[in-house]
Amino acid sequence: MQYAPGSTVDPRPTIHLDREACLRIERAQHREWIEADGLGGFASSTVHLCGTRRYHGLLSGHLPDGGKRHMFLARLEEELIGGERAFPISTCRYPDTFHPEGWTSIESFELNPHPCWTYRLGLATLRREILVPRGQQAVLIRWTLSGERTGLKLRVRPLFAVRALDALQLENVDLNTRAHRNGRGIDYQPYEGLPTTHLVWSVDKPAFSADPLWYRQIEYSQDIARGYDGHEDQFAPGRFDLDLELGQSVTLAASLGGEVEDPSALFDQEVARRRAFPATNLVEQLGEAGEKFLYKDSAGRPGILAGFPWFEEWGRDTFIALPGLTLSRGDLEGCRAVLAGALPFLKNGLLPNIYGRDVASSHYGSADAALWFSRAVRLYMQAGGDQGFIKGELLPALISIAEAYLRGTDLGLRVDDEGLLFAGSEELNATWMDAQYGGEPVTPRAGAPVELNALWYALLGSLEELHEGEAMREEARRWRQQADKTAESFLRRFWLPDQRHLADVWDGERADGTLRPNQILAAAMDLSPLSIGKRTDVVAAVESVLLTPRGLRTLDPRDERYVGCYQGDSKARDLAYHQGTVWPWLLGMFTEASLRVRPVDSVHVRSLAEILNDFADHITEHGLGSVAEVFDGDPPHRPAGCPAQAWSVAEVLRSLVLLEEHGICGS
Repeated sequence: MQYAPGSTVDPRPTIHLDREACLRIERAQHREWIEADGLGGFASSTVHLCGTRRYHGLLSGHLPDGGKRHMFLARLEEELIGGERAFPISTCRYPDTFHPEGWTSIESFELNPHPCWTYRLGLATLRREILVPRGQQAVLIRWTLSGERTGLKLRVRPLFAVRALDALQLENVDLNTRAHRNGRGIDYQPYEGLPTTHLVWSVDKPAFSADPLWYRQIEYSQDIARGYDGHEDQFAPGRFDLDLELGQSVTLAASLGGEVEDPSALFDQEVARRRAFPATNLVEQLGEAGEKFLYKDSAGRPGILAGFPWFEEWGRDTFIALPGLTLSRGDLEGCRAVLAGALPFLKNGLLPNIYGRDVASSHYGSADAALWFSRAVRLYMQAGGDQGFIKGELLPALISIAEAYLRGTDLGLRVDDEGLLFAGSEELNATWMDAQYGGEPVTPRAGAPVELNALWYALLGSLEELHEGEAMREEARRWRQQADKTAESFLRRFWLPDQRHLADVWDGERADGTLRPNQILAAAMDLSPLSIGKRTDVVAAVESVLLTPRGLRTLDPRDERYVGCYQGDSKARDLAYHQGTVWPWLLGMFTEASLRVRPVDSVHVRSLAEILNDFADHITEHGLGSVAEVFDGDPPHRPAGCPAQAWSVAEVLRSLVLLEEHGICGS
């Protein structure tokens, strides 16, 4: 069913919180929303528009030269003025208190498809809506008055925290306190050398009063809970006062790089764009969530942001997430664009874990980003990707990756005489389990990690296939021989016959038999050294103790090192990150493996479908409309970490689509 732009009826499901849910303010403060601009910037906050993280704000984005993301417009203080009375509708947290207390007047919050609030103020009802138009560094805020009360004014005071996204602003004498009128609003540049923020209203000549004020000790409770500084000062250069008529909407645009000419028209245009493709089930809701991670950098290169609100672009995360965010939605061109955009950064057969914007900051080495790139290439091939692009550009890249591993390179990467891929060192975790504390890995995996070798074998098999044909028979034989050598060693070094599952790491002398989820990759991929019987055993072992309703645990809970809750300061979280914490992205591989070894009508697959469908509840409880980075290993599996994570969304989405393709209702 296609939605008719301009219609007042929207068939999409909404995430709706009623007054009772909103009045539980401490719980509501853990529900966050994200609006992304497709350029790396975003607006984000909580249900009450009361920031709990330094990353919460209304207008953020990269600097014009593509440098580090900055916050600009942090929030608004809003009041409805009637006679001598002021009715606050905004909320902010300070030490030991909330002020103002606009949250007490809230009637509902919904995400449909953008954040919308309804406030009841006596005989008046005020609706606030916020959205970020795709492809512009801007945020749009609309207020609509209804009810029976007339003669009301809207008072809006914009507050700025102009600093790096991960920093905090304190009151200082260097900040410019004066804003300049621009006809329908103001232009404000707090610091020389940083961009000007343009505030433009949809009405002519809104009343603006210069009233420079610092708001001190604004408190970010989530930052404090995570062991960071959590107090900031924000600056307001003045306030706007606008008359509101019943049934009238006024729209404010805040933007970087130039004024928005018609805020009201742009708002309507963006709403119509979204409603043209209504999300009517969980698969479509996750597809809508996934679009937010797709972006273009300052040079126009397509990429994927790893998560909101603090992650930028990471090579490994990009290529794990890419198939789910694009191919699962039938977007072959989008997949191709990201693959092509990565090719210039492939140096000596490797992709840095962070690439593109700030390659020099790639202090966390990644041995597997290039292997995940090759995995994404294979799925692109299987989805019917452009053969000319595959043979002409992707094949040479895959060859360079394989030859680099065979030669040996940075991060301890080398292929040993048995054909196994080694990586890392005692001081460096080079796999996705890369948490460190005190400069040392929390989960040391130096040696030959099982998932890297599963990916390595699949790459070799892909190279053989891509060289099939009379003219390239010798090259195909070369890669087949290497793959056979790797497969033989893989089974000899990783298979644990007594435990009936795979070791996590082979260090050259002994196998680490710790039961972790990494082995599921070998059971999932179409090109694998494992027989059907061994794949089945791996799936059973992982399912027995690692599978939870929110993903796979990273460690057997019977292990003495197991940590069941991911919480506390940075040390506590780093120590728990891969020692039992649940990761939803691993459900993609578990689903793929399960479908390879079990009948689609089995109780196991039906149970897996229930787990995946239950994410419909999760997307209403944490990062609204999205999937969290991690969950506690212990019940009730509380969501934690980044509230909206690209590979979490991507792999839950890909799993649902796989089930649908096998005739199992995914939503």
